[in-house]
Amino acid sequence: MISFRVKDMSCGHCVATITKAVQGADPLAKVQIDLPQHQVGVESGLLDQAKLAQLIKEAGYTPSAL
Repeated sequence: MISFRVKDMSCGHCVATITKAVQGADPLAKVQIDLPQHQVGVESGLLDQAKLAQLIKEAGYTPSAL
């Protein structure tokens, strides 16, 4: 699993936006989000850490690797 801290993720809308962005690039990706801890975890057979970070940034958030 590839994990990020996304400090500017604060609500359910943020969760939905990030999930949609990742699954738009890999529909089979498993996205796990811990909103109180501001953490996003992704299991994907298609996307590497750099591409996932790019997708999260394009969705309007600021990911940092854990």
